[in-house]
Amino acid sequence: MELHDELIAIVGRRNLLTDGDVIASACIDATGRFGGTASAVVRPATTAEVSAVVEACARAGVSVVPQGGNTGLVGGGVPRGGEIVLSTGRLDTLGIDEAQGRIMAGAGVTLAALHEACHGTGWRFPLDFGARGRATVGGMIATNAGGVHVMRHGTMRRRVLGLEVVLADGTVLGRLLGLAKDSTGYDLSGLLCGSEGTLGVVTGALLELAPVAEETVVAWVTVESMQAGLDLSMALAAIAQVEAIEFVGPECTDAGCAALVVEAAGESERIAGIGDLVEGWPGVTAVEVATGRGERERLWSRRESLPARIRAAGVPVKLDIAVPPVALGEFLAAVGEAVARVAPDSTTWRFGHAGDGNVHVNVTGIDPHGPTAEAVEEAVLRLAVACGGTIAAEHGIGVAKARWLHLSRSPEELSAMRAIKAALDPAGLLNPGVLGL
Repeated sequence: MELHDELIAIVGRRNLLTDGDVIASACIDATGRFGGTASAVVRPATTAEVSAVVEACARAGVSVVPQGGNTGLVGGGVPRGGEIVLSTGRLDTLGIDEAQGRIMAGAGVTLAALHEACHGTGWRFPLDFGARGRATVGGMIATNAGGVHVMRHGTMRRRVLGLEVVLADGTVLGRLLGLAKDSTGYDLSGLLCGSEGTLGVVTGALLELAPVAEETVVAWVTVESMQAGLDLSMALAAIAQVEAIEFVGPECTDAGCAALVVEAAGESERIAGIGDLVEGWPGVTAVEVATGRGERERLWSRRESLPARIRAAGVPVKLDIAVPPVALGEFLAAVGEAVARVAPDSTTWRFGHAGDGNVHVNVTGIDPHGPTAEAVEEAVLRLAVACGGTIAAEHGIGVAKARWLHLSRSPEELSAMRAIKAALDPAGLLNPGVLGL
C-alpha cells in the first residue's frame, strides 16, 4: 500500500487502477491463453513520470510489466503474479518533421495514429498490420514488429532512428539525434528493439518515414494451388515496386482456393507491367484489382479478417514462425501433417507473408490450455527450425515460447542475453519470465 500511495503521488489517483474488474483486460493477452494477476495498473503521462514510477517500484522490489495496446500473442505484455502493469497509453505525443521525413512519437501512439499523422504530407509510415488501431509504438519496438510490408521496408528496428527509454532503476536514456552516420559505440536503440520490455521501458521514438508512392494497387489473386501461388510470389519478390505479398491457404477462403494478396506501389507504368505478369502466370485462375483507397481496403479486409474467421471455429493455438522464402513450400506442405500426428482431430489454418517467409499457423479443435496444445506448438516450431527458420517472426518469445528458445538460439547466445539482462536489470524486475529471463 505504501508503494501505491507513492505511485498515486506521481501519476494522480485516477491513473492508478486497482479494481479487479477495471484492470481485468490488462491481465490477459489477446489470445486469452496467457495472463495472471496485477497489483495495479499505473498510467504515467510523461517520461519523467515513467522514470519516477520505475524507480519507486525498484526501491520496493516490485516487478514491472510494460504494456502497450496488449495485442501480443505470446504472453509478453501481461502480468503473471502480482506485478505492476505500466501502461504506456498516455504517452501519446506526436510530431512530424516533413522536411526530413521523420516522426517523433510517444510509446503510446498507435500505428493508426502514425498513419493518420502522415496523411497529406507526402510521407507515410510504411509498416502496417491488422492490429493498427490498438498496437502502439512502444509495443511494436519491444517486439520488433513487422507486418505486410517487411519485404521492402523492414521491421520496426529498421524504422527506428533513435529511442528514449527508462532503465530498470529509473535512469532515462535518450538518443534521438537521427544521424545517418553515428559511429560512437554500442547501438543501444537496436538492442532494445525486440527486447520485449526486459531491458527498459520505451517512452518515445524517432521514426523514419517513406515517401508516398505515385500509385498504389492491390490485387486478390486466386490460384489453383499453393505451389502456383508461391512460384508467382518468388517472381514478384524480385520486382522493386511490389511491397507486399500475402498468401492465404485454401482452408481460409470461402471458395476453398488458395490466394495471394499483392500490393504494388510506384510509377503507374511499372505497376501496369506487374499486372500483366500476374494475369499471365500459370495457375492463376482469377484476379481482382483495386486502385482506390476504399477498394484496396476492401481487398485487404479479406486477409485481415482471417483471425476473426478462425476464432469462430474455436480458440486457436496461434504460432508465428518464419522460414526462408525458398523453403516456404516445404514448410506449408508439411505443417498440416506434423500437427495431425499429435492432434489428429484438429484443423490447421495457414496464412502469412510470402515475401519474407513469415507464416501464421493457427490450430483449432484442441484445448488451447492442455498438453495437446504444447505438443502442437513443439511440432510446428521444430518443423520451422528444420526448414532453416525461426520460432518467432513478429510477436516475440514472451512466456509462451521461452521453453523453446534454445531451438533458435545457441547456448552462447543465450548466455550473452542473460549477461546483458543482468547488467541492465540486475534485480530482474522488468518483465520477469519473458524471453526466459
